[in-house]
Amino acid sequence: MASCLLLLAALAIFFVAAAGQNNSIMEPFNPSCSSTDNYTDGSQYKKNLDQLLAALPAAAADNGWFYKGSAGAGPDEAFGLIMCFADRNATQCLDCLSRAPAGITTVCAGSRNVSAAYDACVLRYSAAPIPATADLNAAFAVHETIVGVPVTSEAVRDAWVPLMSKLSGGVANTPLRIFNSSTPYSGAGSQEMYGLAQCTRDLNGSECSNCISGYATRLGELFPNNTGGSIKGYSCYLRYLVAPIDITLPPPPTPTSSPPAPKASKTGIVIGVSVGAVSVLIIIGVFSIWLLRRRRKRRQARILEEAREQELGEGGFFDEQPELEDEFERGTGPKRFRYGELAVATGNFSDTQKLGEGGFGSVYRGFLEDMDLHVAIKRVSKGSKQGRKEYASEVRIISRLRHRNLVQLIGWCHGGGELLLVYELMPNGSLDHHLYSSSHGGLLPWPVRHEIVLGLGSALLYLHEEWEQCVVHRDIKPSNVMLDASFHAKLGDFGLARLVDHGRGSHTTVLAGTMGYMDPECMVTGRANAESDVYSFGVVLLEIACGRRPLVPRHGEDVIHIVQWVWEWYGRGAILDAADARLNGELDAREVETVMLVGLWCAHPDRSLRPSIRQAVNVLRLEAPLPSLPARMPVATYMPPPDALYYTSSVTTGGSSTGTGTTRSSTTETSTLLK
Repeated sequence: MASCLLLLAALAIFFVAAAGQNNSIMEPFNPSCSSTDNYTDGSQYKKNLDQLLAALPAAAADNGWFYKGSAGAGPDEAFGLIMCFADRNATQCLDCLSRAPAGITTVCAGSRNVSAAYDACVLRYSAAPIPATADLNAAFAVHETIVGVPVTSEAVRDAWVPLMSKLSGGVANTPLRIFNSSTPYSGAGSQEMYGLAQCTRDLNGSECSNCISGYATRLGELFPNNTGGSIKGYSCYLRYLVAPIDITLPPPPTPTSSPPAPKASKTGIVIGVSVGAVSVLIIIGVFSIWLLRRRRKRRQARILEEAREQELGEGGFFDEQPELEDEFERGTGPKRFRYGELAVATGNFSDTQKLGEGGFGSVYRGFLEDMDLHVAIKRVSKGSKQGRKEYASEVRIISRLRHRNLVQLIGWCHGGGELLLVYELMPNGSLDHHLYSSSHGGLLPWPVRHEIVLGLGSALLYLHEEWEQCVVHRDIKPSNVMLDASFHAKLGDFGLARLVDHGRGSHTTVLAGTMGYMDPECMVTGRANAESDVYSFGVVLLEIACGRRPLVPRHGEDVIHIVQWVWEWYGRGAILDAADARLNGELDAREVETVMLVGLWCAHPDRSLRPSIRQAVNVLRLEAPLPSLPARMPVATYMPPPDALYYTSSVTTGGSSTGTGTTRSSTTETSTLLK
């Protein structure tokens, strides 16, 4: 923390000193300058580049503070881009537009490819066309401290997570690629946390959203306990602050003259006042850190002592099964934690650290100091036999799996009479909360949903076909699809999972899963296999595309399953009419149709006609043709006509998360399965 304050001081002095320069050259912070195939003075590329840089300020001023163009032709053509940041005023913008191009060739002499970010604008030029894809490299990051505003990690997290969700979704849907919003900040009365997201206007919605999501991940890692912070790059800009942010939208295209340079007489005063203020902040910050660390060490010592007493007083859950204990110890990857370590990480499992409560226990947010890692810790209920079984299943199975779209198990503990599982923390919670809960702010845009579909498909392909055994998950549903800070999908909760040798069917005879997502044949036979996972996957695809739960209301209080509901639209030749109306048509029609058709294919009533997960993923990736399905939904041969079949369903209304611990609850209602 002290080093961060020193960094802030250094940056503050840097910018004040830069403001005091009375010349036409504006130097960027840490520019990216190519060092190979440099141009020479007098070359045609140099002439084209000079022409381009001379034209950029006026072109951007006439085009709403953004311009992307080129000068020259053939192999020596020069391509460029310039844009102002929206939290700088018109004077600062025009100053940057005029001075940045004038000095960049001095800073990056001879370089053909340059990316430079300034306080008020970003400038790029290249010997090749600048692609309309996000450059995720960050030029620099700065944290902002507001004196007098109390800071707690809980208050920052509670405001920051939904704010990042709003920004990454909202910026993709604005033509200017500028979006600002706010969320309540509980750390200081009725204050708000404000945020700004901005991309260069040549990016499409998906590229812009991916860039902002990537920066959100970095911002959360760099400044988890600050009242403000920002990252500036060459394709996007992300900032948050527990105070209003002044936003200046681009004006109508009218030329504006550059502002006069600041008076040199005021420079010394500005520098002196700024350095003095920063010095005072550093002294206060260092003293506060020392005091907080002293209090924290005393509290941790007390928690560790209580944990040791509990470990000595209670035996382990598996004392009577030493062979199971040995199996856990032989596992590779996840580590075994002592109960005291996890008690300290969660503040002795404080209610303020609780993320949620599920069917077999609670989930807490924790921080492992020795690993410098934020985690989610699942505490299984002591009296739950099913919880014990799920705990053993998770440690045995998920600890051996490694894939980017699976929630990572960090470690485990079953000492001191407790069953604890430690997972990587998923900042954006579970998919169902973003599909159905208004508390998460902005609606998931279609590009993000499509990436979630592909990520979930990739996870199932690994489980079913690419690992040494076939892993049947048995509980695929949106509440078990977790979203990291960049909204990448990660499948979690392997408590019901079973291992099956490749080429053999499942021998499971105990009904398991969640109604609405379970293969109807499983409810008759009690057997689950890869095909039943594919059915659940199909239902989730339809949910993502339609924004509806598995049971869809129709004709008053009547409900039908989402598979039949979508199939009816498909039979009428209007499947796109079943898409989520909240998207307001902001979607890729081909992708949406593909996702819904693959969803119907996977949820085909006859499991022998369902695709393998590899076949489904190939179609979703647009690498194979769309499936041919009948206009009317077929009736499975193992069960009576759908109008005659009724069942009592458990409808999930919350999320259960191994990664974040969102709560699980259910209501019971009687409805038709396929009416």
